[in-house]
Amino acid sequence: MTSKRFGIITLVMVMMASMIAACSGSSGKEPASGDSKEKVTFTYFNATAGRDINTNETRIGKILEDQTGVNWKLEHLVGDSNTKIGTFIASNDYPDVIVPDGTIDKLLDAGAFIPLNDLIDKYGPNIKRVYGPYYNLMKAEDGNIYFLPLSAVVGDYLPAPNLEQGAFWVQRRVLKEAGYPKIKTLDEYLALIRNYAKKHADEGLTGYLALTTQDRFYALTNAPMHLAGYPNDGGTIIDMKTHRATDYGDMEITKRYLKELNQLNVEGLFDKSSFVDNYDQYLAKLTSGKVLGFFDYRWQAGQALNNLQEASKQSGNDDMEYIGLPVVYDQNIKDQYIDPSSFVNNRGIGITVSAKDPVRIIKFFDNLLTDENQILSNWGIKGETYDVDKKGRFYRTEEQIKQTGQDAFRESFGFKYFEYSWPRYGSGSTLPDGNSVGPGRQPEVARMSYTEGDKKLLKVYGVESFSQMFSAPDERPWYPAWSIPIAQGSTAQLFQQKKGDLQRKYFPRLVLSAPEQFDAIWNEYTTEFNKLDVKAYEELITKEVAKKIENPGKK
Repeated sequence: MTSKRFGIITLVMVMMASMIAACSGSSGKEPASGDSKEKVTFTYFNATAGRDINTNETRIGKILEDQTGVNWKLEHLVGDSNTKIGTFIASNDYPDVIVPDGTIDKLLDAGAFIPLNDLIDKYGPNIKRVYGPYYNLMKAEDGNIYFLPLSAVVGDYLPAPNLEQGAFWVQRRVLKEAGYPKIKTLDEYLALIRNYAKKHADEGLTGYLALTTQDRFYALTNAPMHLAGYPNDGGTIIDMKTHRATDYGDMEITKRYLKELNQLNVEGLFDKSSFVDNYDQYLAKLTSGKVLGFFDYRWQAGQALNNLQEASKQSGNDDMEYIGLPVVYDQNIKDQYIDPSSFVNNRGIGITVSAKDPVRIIKFFDNLLTDENQILSNWGIKGETYDVDKKGRFYRTEEQIKQTGQDAFRESFGFKYFEYSWPRYGSGSTLPDGNSVGPGRQPEVARMSYTEGDKKLLKVYGVESFSQMFSAPDERPWYPAWSIPIAQGSTAQLFQQKKGDLQRKYFPRLVLSAPEQFDAIWNEYTTEFNKLDVKAYEELITKEVAKKIENPGKK
């Protein structure tokens, strides 16, 4: 009787232990299925817009499933990222992995990610190879690694031939009609737009458009920083000599930009809907061909720019396409739009406490980080989406460039789902044989991809690539300062939040007000701004910049 009772108790305990292991997936609860190649589907949430799909429906995803048995059910953001992430946290029920973009601090604060240290040590030789030089920038205060960033450069750093970052964009027809002048200052840029709009007053054109949605408001606030000759360090500019951080939210460079927009608005050249449009409406306006100029980052306006490029290739007329210009305030300012080699340590992919099998997931991540799978994710399949010449150089034919540039093909093949938001060789990485990991940075591909219109523009401006129109980036070991982690609830984080609220309240008023009201509203804004604890924020960034200078990791 006693033996039978003990057996029942033991069985119940074993069953409970199995259930806990299966359900929790938390650190130290590693299921034994890590070596399995049985087919399994894990869930993945990306806090950016995109199409939901099972990865094994794509060519790349199917190949990776054949290698590992793992399929991913991808879900992308619809609506506001803070709301979606907040829902996960409130329910304590997460997808297996999350790429949270700018909401990563909320998940870390909620304890949503498991520590990866032991998993990497046991199952991640490729992860160690790729991320090892950056461990000092990846560890939290408790010494744990909770997510894998997306920007670890492997091999020699290769700069991009085409613009990938921010710029003041202008339609090509505007430059063409003006005789392709060299544009350096904001005054020259705006004069170009004013002149074209005046000559074509009956065409329903928009002189200037701004992106101001809740989670992309920085597309408005970052412009003054670039106009003053600084790279994208977020809400701060870092002095090159003292390395002190200064928030420029109340500085003259911000006032000057908003005053220029105010004047454009008075002239009927600023799109008032900029302050109410959503992201899709913004992209649709850019794609319409009616907008003459705007400031934004290439990766953020990319969908519209790609659509215009595809349309111009079919029509043979690139008038509606845009070209990015390195516009600054004054002639003596050196532009710094192009990123130096950098490591972004506050974006990445993490395995959640709800993950069904962390061992198998970390092994999938590790398998992605082979040279072969990085080639697969970026170049595709030899003979189909790229070729190799007798010297071992990767290239794409004109037909392959055309095919791999089409959105529908990029989705069905899987480039759109695997070339970025996973553990990866960062942008600018090279393979051991010297080929670029990303086709866009391979000089042979860039040269072959240029249209006749591109070649004409490059010739007119005396450069071989579009990035050569911009100054080379200065060395900044801390770059980018916006990637410095700031704890939720800290004084610095509360300053950022309050500053953002303040600017969302005042900046529309400053741009849309009558000119005679501008200075009074600016004074009201700066009075409120200076009530905030800006010094706490600046001191934190200055302190962390100093740490990065002292111990920058591999660059």
